[in-house]
Amino acid sequence: MVTVSSSLQSLWQRGCDFLGTDLAIMGGAMSWISERHLVAALSNNGGFGTIACGSMTPALLRTEIQATKALTPKHFGVNIITMHPQLDALIDVCVEEKVSHIVLAGGLPSAPAIKRVKDGGAKVLCFAPTSAMGKRLVRSGADAIIIEGMEAGGHIGPVSTSVLAQEILPEIRDVPVFIAGGIGRGEAIASCLEMGASGVQLGTRFVCSHECIAHPNFKKTFIRASARDAVPSIQIDPRFPVIPVRSIANEGSKKFMQKQREVISRFDSGELTKEEAQLEIEHFWAGALRRAVIDGDVETGSVMAGQSVGMVKQEQSIAEILAELVAQAEKALETRS
Repeated sequence: MVTVSSSLQSLWQRGCDFLGTDLAIMGGAMSWISERHLVAALSNNGGFGTIACGSMTPALLRTEIQATKALTPKHFGVNIITMHPQLDALIDVCVEEKVSHIVLAGGLPSAPAIKRVKDGGAKVLCFAPTSAMGKRLVRSGADAIIIEGMEAGGHIGPVSTSVLAQEILPEIRDVPVFIAGGIGRGEAIASCLEMGASGVQLGTRFVCSHECIAHPNFKKTFIRASARDAVPSIQIDPRFPVIPVRSIANEGSKKFMQKQREVISRFDSGELTKEEAQLEIEHFWAGALRRAVIDGDVETGSVMAGQSVGMVKQEQSIAEILAELVAQAEKALETRS
């Protein structure tokens, strides 16, 4: 287990107390990646693992929670997408399985959803894109807030981590605030804590861990990539919105551009309705993340990664990664004392 200095401990004590961990470092919920092995490894080594529920059914989620419990006696969380059609049932599964923390992501969670989590005895974390939204979530009962900048991998918002931190941290003090997006080294963790964050959340940094089940091809792509290779998906025509997703550019990225042009041309010629065209564009990436993560198709699959991917240089154990992050944070704090 990583030994932490008193200076670092004092900065993230609130986050550690909230999570019930030795380190206030959360694992981001990455679909197909944040499953039992990675989650348990993070929690067993002092961090906080988070299962990515994604599109799981309640039965599948229950199986994953139970399998994670078999690998770790420590606290871990479950990230649930608020737009999931079985949201209430998923929350109920987490409550029944006595999951300590539930992250409601992918949209503004309703007050009833937050209440359902809290009534079940779990702590609820919500993502806040603005200070006003964060305050509204706290009023609705959120126990902690996560702010995630556009440097993150996967689905992203329009504002950088540094700007969000400056906007939100001074305004929200009632609950712990965790910062995510583009964090790949301990120096950045120290800076976030000094700004007032209670802890951080990292995803990309943990992909190339021995415990992560991602295909070797997926990990090799991360190790070879630079920060500028992780780019958001591009929207060709404002009539057909594309939700920005940050991933490593590949052949699939080029084909997505071609697909948009082709579909828009067919719409303009009257061959497709607007709804049909939008659906074709949205379905392009269906199954693409699984193809990349599980099957190793890193050419046409979706290799979601944050800009911190440029700091991933080798495959390491979770214990080594966490120890490295802590050492970097402590060295940064020492130079400023």
